[in-house]
Order: sequence, then C-alpha cells, then structure tokens
Amino acid sequence: MFFDPVVLLIGLVGAAFSGWAALRVQSAFNTYSRVRSRTGYTAAQAADIMLHQAGINNVEIVPVQGHLSDHYDPVNKRLALSENVYNSTSVAALGIACHEAGHAIQDATGYAGLKATSMLFKPASIGSQFGLIAIVLGIVLGFKGLAIGGLVVFGAFLAFQLVTLPVEFDATARAKREIINAGIIYPDEREGVDRVLNAAALTYVAAAFTTILYFLYYGSMVLGGGRDE
Repeated sequence: MFFDPVVLLIGLVGAAFSGWAALRVQSAFNTYSRVRSRTGYTAAQAADIMLHQAGINNVEIVPVQGHLSDHYDPVNKRLALSENVYNSTSVAALGIACHEAGHAIQDATGYAGLKATSMLFKPASIGSQFGLIAIVLGIVLGFKGLAIGGLVVFGAFLAFQLVTLPVEFDATARAKREIINAGIIYPDEREGVDRVLNAAALTYVAAAFTTILYFLYYGSMVLGGGRDE
C-alpha cells in the first residue's frame, strides 16, 4: 500500500503533461518577447488602456518581482505585472497584460466564475495541502471516515481548478478581442498574443487533468472499498 504503481503512473503522466505545457509557455514567451509591437505601448500602458476602455479607474497597475508572476488581486484592486513584462513593448508582454486586465474587468462586472474561485480559494488551499495525505492515511490505517474527509477537501481543490478554467479562458478571450479593438496592437501582430495566451491556458488544463486522475482513482478506492491486497 505504501508503494502504488498507479499513483506513480498518474504522477508521471501529470508531470509530463505539465512539463510540456510549461515548455510551450516558455517557448512562446521567449519567441514573442523579442517581437516589439509597432504601436510602442508598454505592457503597463496596454493594461491601463484596456481598463479605461471598460470604464475601470480604480485598479492600480504595479510591477512585481518574479518571472511570469503576473496576476490580478481582486481584494486590493491591484494588477501586478512581472518586471520583465511591466515596461516591455513586446507582443508577448502586451498579451499577458491584457489577459490580467481581463480579470480586472471580470471583477468589475461581477463575473460569476471569478466570484466562485474566490469562495473556493480557502477550502481549495486546505484540499491541496492535506487532501491526499488524509486519503492515504485513511486507507492505510483503515479509517474510512478520514479517507472520505480527505476526498471531500481534495474535491474542493478539484472544483477550484475546474472553475478556474473558464475564468482563464474568458480572460484570454477578452484580451484577444480588446487588444485589437483598443488599438493596442495591429491585427497582424495578434498571432503572437494568441500563441502566448493559448500556451498559458494549457498549464491550467494540465493541472486540472492531473487532479482529476488522482480524484477518480482515490475516489474509486475510498468509495468502492479499496483494492484487494
């Protein structure tokens, strides 16, 4: 029970998928971070333009440390762009900035998916840290209640990831649409934006896919009575 080849296989498949997705993101970013937009806007300016086009004036755009650590903070109304994105005029940086602006627009318009991710964040954090541990301990020690409890909190983590997918896809769709409508880039430059944002979306798909495999496998063990030894 301490060594489960199925769990190992799931881990390897998940790592391979996630690694491939991460490589695609890095490759697309490296390629299009060298392609400067002819409009000359920086990523920070691009985000500001997109927000103002949507009538949003209460979001602060700030630089943050870290590589591709860009994010939107709905609590503090802060759009954070990583240092290699904030002042960049590259097609890649503009796409990333507009994607985060898409999240700010979701927040301002009361997008249901973003509200759901906010509600699920805390239980999902617990589930990601302790869910699998509780499941495995419950199975090994024969405490079915513990295993079921672990499955429930791990399910909250899975629910968070599944809800996150349409939120990310929607922010990407907004970015692709508005980056042209607002004149931030020229239409023939959008291919680079598409490649960067599509690759980034794959990382969320890979993470959710791996969690689904774990949930289904452990769920069948816990609710189905486990495997024959």
